[in-house]
Amino acid sequence: MLVRLPVTAASTVAVLIRRRIPAAYLLSTKSSMTSDSSGTAFTTIKEIVSLEKEIKKSKFIAIAGPISSEQSAQLFLSQVRDPRATHNCWAYKVGDQHRSSDDGEPSGTAGKPMLSAICSSGLDRVMVVVIRYFGGIKLGTGGLVRAYGGVTSDCLKTASTCLFKSKIHSFMQVQMGVEVTFDLLGVVYNQLQSCQAEDIKEDYDTGKDGTTMVSFKVDFDQVDKLEDAIKSNCKRDLVFFKNLAIGNQLG
Repeated sequence: MLVRLPVTAASTVAVLIRRRIPAAYLLSTKSSMTSDSSGTAFTTIKEIVSLEKEIKKSKFIAIAGPISSEQSAQLFLSQVRDPRATHNCWAYKVGDQHRSSDDGEPSGTAGKPMLSAICSSGLDRVMVVVIRYFGGIKLGTGGLVRAYGGVTSDCLKTASTCLFKSKIHSFMQVQMGVEVTFDLLGVVYNQLQSCQAEDIKEDYDTGKDGTTMVSFKVDFDQVDKLEDAIKSNCKRDLVFFKNLAIGNQLG
């Protein structure tokens, strides 16, 4: 929940929201992250945090989260961006790879200062998305640079961090769930086993007689195959619930 405070046109108010993003935006880190194949140590943030600032009636919301690759950065962006906002600017750093976007702001006034703030923080495997709702007052080039760079820096400063030293091979998993009737459980479990799904659980508190919610984790590259196989074998148009997760495996 965002906190709204009355402000004057010249004032700046920062509201820290230290919480996990709701399920729709969740990028689960649990106890894991990834290092590169050389085993180089790096520091990243433990969980998703957000920070809100209001600057000359424009609202800036920075959302920072741990990522493991360009692919997970794209997924993170798709989950936290707000299509109703004026701009969804972003920057990320994964080892030597880094990218940024001004998303319609004047060139070099958003993505670049955000990336600079990430690099200056000493953090790696991290992405920051800054959502801006225009308030009617233009900030100018210098004002935009300070706003985007500042809210990114402030957001990262509030995050809890952790140091990784182990040589770990990275993979991505998706937390999934599907509601099925009891007679289909055998079919579902056969497909889950064939795709090496993990953490399989059943929840019978669905509010419907004869049905259960089966939840599980599966490797990212197995999601479409598993979903198609379950639908095909069950001969039902089932609805799947999905959330991205990052896992690790010791090398």
